[in-house]
Amino acid sequence: MESGDWLYIWQSPDWPNWHYDLLALSAPLADVTRAQGLLLGRLADVGFALRDQASLLALTEDVLKTSEIEGEKLNPASVRSSIARRLGVDIGALAPADRHVEGVVEMVLDATLRCEDALTDQRLWGWHAALFPTGYSGLSRIRVAGFRDDANGPMQVVSGPLGRQLVHFEAPPAARLDAEMARLIAWVNQSRDDHPVLKAGLAHLWFVTVHPFDDGNGRIARALGDLLLARADQSPQRFYSLSAQIQRERREYYEILERTQKGSLDVTAWLAWFLDNLRRAVDTAHHALDAVLARTRFWQRVAGTPLNERQVKLLNRLLDGFDGKLTSSKWAAITKCSADTALRDINELIALGVLRRAQGGGRSTAYELAK
Repeated sequence: MESGDWLYIWQSPDWPNWHYDLLALSAPLADVTRAQGLLLGRLADVGFALRDQASLLALTEDVLKTSEIEGEKLNPASVRSSIARRLGVDIGALAPADRHVEGVVEMVLDATLRCEDALTDQRLWGWHAALFPTGYSGLSRIRVAGFRDDANGPMQVVSGPLGRQLVHFEAPPAARLDAEMARLIAWVNQSRDDHPVLKAGLAHLWFVTVHPFDDGNGRIARALGDLLLARADQSPQRFYSLSAQIQRERREYYEILERTQKGSLDVTAWLAWFLDNLRRAVDTAHHALDAVLARTRFWQRVAGTPLNERQVKLLNRLLDGFDGKLTSSKWAAITKCSADTALRDINELIALGVLRRAQGGGRSTAYELAK
């Protein structure tokens, strides 16, 4: 049968017998595995403390961006604090706990730190319960820690205003979910037929196509992909964030999913997109590691230099990539001090060779880290 004989791939009589052109994927797959190997090799040489910092950075970005893909913004300080607390990484003062942040962090860490543990219905239900601790998605009561029952009609992915909504996808009916999920979970736990990295891409697509929950399917699909990528890396520590890369390509992500779910069971195009974005995620992690190493070298260089709390705060902001130009008025606003105190702080750092005046004109003098 041709794909024109059905609307969605799960309606195919051959579902879910995926197939793909391994020869066409061999070059991008080799690029990805090479980039992963280089990253893990670099990290093997930097010591435990820096590895922990790099992992904290990647996990924080992963938690923030997997929620942002769904239009939900979490507090970065709360996310970073929650992860640091659970990993035992010292980041100084911790932000107050946030119940919703804690749930997303629990799911992501369970998927990665326990990547070798078997996937089960109960484990997936636990992830879902962590995402929706109140039993509500927004103002809507949803079925939590259990597969959907379609009590309010078929599960559809829609966009647009009420009355003029466009249906992008309709998931398999609830009556099929026990069998569908049993087959998917058995494949995740047992199959060795696919390359481990390709398996992560297939699992992501398979889960989001079955769409077993009332809400949270995208976030759980990405967590499942992270679990399998951790297995592929043979490391529970995460140093790159595919979710962050997907967020950067959010529109293309939804477009390739819709095309694939309305196509045939040849998923070569989806896997090619997945590999391309995974390689870019790993490339971004190389740049992030450069930043972590630069920060460490900077603080090693100024070790023993007397700095006050305001100066340490602003130097960390500069190391993280300050948005715009740092002026004395911004310094005063951020550290809640007077203009005279801000200028005195800055001049001390210039005298120490830590800051310098930025080149270029303007109404206000700007400052930057000295090279």
